[in-house]
Parts: sequence; structure tokens; C-alpha cells
Amino acid sequence: MIRRVLLVLLICTFALPAFAGGASEKPQNDTNAAMERTVNDPRLFQPGKLTVATGEPVYPPWMMNDDPASGEGFENALVYALAAKLGFAKEDVVWVRQTFDQGIAPGDKPYDFNLQQYSVTEVRREFVDFSNVYYQPEKAVVALPESNFSKARSFDDLRKARWGATIGTADLDYIENVIGVSDAAVFNEQVGTFQALLGGQIDATVISLPTALFVTAVQVPEATIAAILPSDPNDLGFGFVFEKGNPIVEWINEGLDAIIADGVVADLTSKYLIGNENIPEISK
Repeated sequence: MIRRVLLVLLICTFALPAFAGGASEKPQNDTNAAMERTVNDPRLFQPGKLTVATGEPVYPPWMMNDDPASGEGFENALVYALAAKLGFAKEDVVWVRQTFDQGIAPGDKPYDFNLQQYSVTEVRREFVDFSNVYYQPEKAVVALPESNFSKARSFDDLRKARWGATIGTADLDYIENVIGVSDAAVFNEQVGTFQALLGGQIDATVISLPTALFVTAVQVPEATIAAILPSDPNDLGFGFVFEKGNPIVEWINEGLDAIIADGVVADLTSKYLIGNENIPEISK
């Protein structure tokens, strides 16, 4: 079956009075509770600011020109829409950078949440908390057009390829657990994966369809999208990553759900993530 998708090519460019006997015992706690779910929420990493982490570097179409503060791109535009819904001014959004692996590692987080296309999985929930899902991408096979695997039409065909993917990603999980390949090459960054593809070290990789559309149109035009793949039942879609036990998750989810209901995600999807190519689909 052939899937038709539309390509939009973006080249970067209050406190209650205390009862008698308790007035001096916990006024600060009452004040803190009154400030919750406001921009000065004391539970924020830096009250008055929304501190958001993302990758180093970031990639189109999720963020353009390696510049989160520009608001140009699907994920950073989503953050600014969420910030506005929660009451933050644009200048009160503070960006910090972390590698992909640092974001999903257990431990303290020097920010409120992190986003860089983190797939929500039960394994990761053991170490971090997630927001509700904000986007569910399809997966795509990327190969060189002259490769035999650009014509692969079954999982049996795919298992014959030399695979590679970026470490710690749901893409690597897909290759290993869904396609069934145990010896995929692993690279520290996405750019290394594509360099290996161009250099003939690997035959193919798996990435999200929106990333594949941009990469093959702009960044690595020598490559092609060979096929769209069935979803991984263990991959629930993309969510924000929080330090385990972070108390602001529910508040952030309320804001996220509200902008989704407002059509913000649908609009950003149309602007940044949809493409116009006829792409074959592979089913198991």
C-alpha cells in the first residue's frame, strides 16, 4: 500500500488566615500553596521562569537552526504556546541543553522538563516521569536509493540489512525489538548515524517520519525514505521528561491538554511535520 503525505519544506533559515495558636507556625507553607499553578509556583526549578531542556544540538523540523529560543520549529513553538497558556511571557522561558541520554537518566534535573522527541515507554518510567503524549509519529526506513534495502517490502527483507541508530533512542529499540535485529551499530548522535549511512558502514536506519522527511529533503538529500513501518506497541508517543516525582507534572499536563484542545498541535503538525511523498508501507 502507498501512503501519500504533503511535504512542507522549511529550510532554516493568596494565604488563608491561620487559626489561633498556628499563626506563626506555617505562614510560609500557606503562601507557597497559594502560589502553586502560577508563574511564581515555588515548585518550579526557578520560580518566575519556565526552565526547559532540549538537545545539544537540536534538529529540524523539531527546532530550526539549532536555536530553541527562536520559537521556529514544532517542539519549541509548542513550548512557547504552552508557556503562554500557563501565564509565562516568552522572555520567561529559559532554555538549557542536555544530551538525549542525560535527559532520561535517573537523578536531579536542573530544569522543569525536557523535550527532544522522547518516546514514552514503561521502561523509562522507572527512572523519570512523563507528561501526556503530545505527538505520535510514524517510523520510517531511511536508506540510500541505490541500496537493495530501498526496495525492501517485508520484515524479512529488512532483517538482511546492516542497521544503525542513535544510542538510547526508541529508533534503536524499534530495530532491535520490532524488526528483530540484534547487531545494529550504535552512534552517539544522529549526525553520526547519517554519516555512517553515507559512508556505507550501514545500509539503513529507522527514524520518525517527520525527521525523515526533513532529513532526506534538506540535510541528507542523497538518502531516501524507503518505507513507513507499523507502530511499536511499546512506544506510546512523545512526552516531556520530568525528574522522578516532580510535583508540577499535573499542572503542565493541564496546560498541554488545553493547547492540544485549542488546535495548537494540529496547526504545528501541518506547518512543520507533514510531507507530500508517495511512500510504501511495510506491515509484518
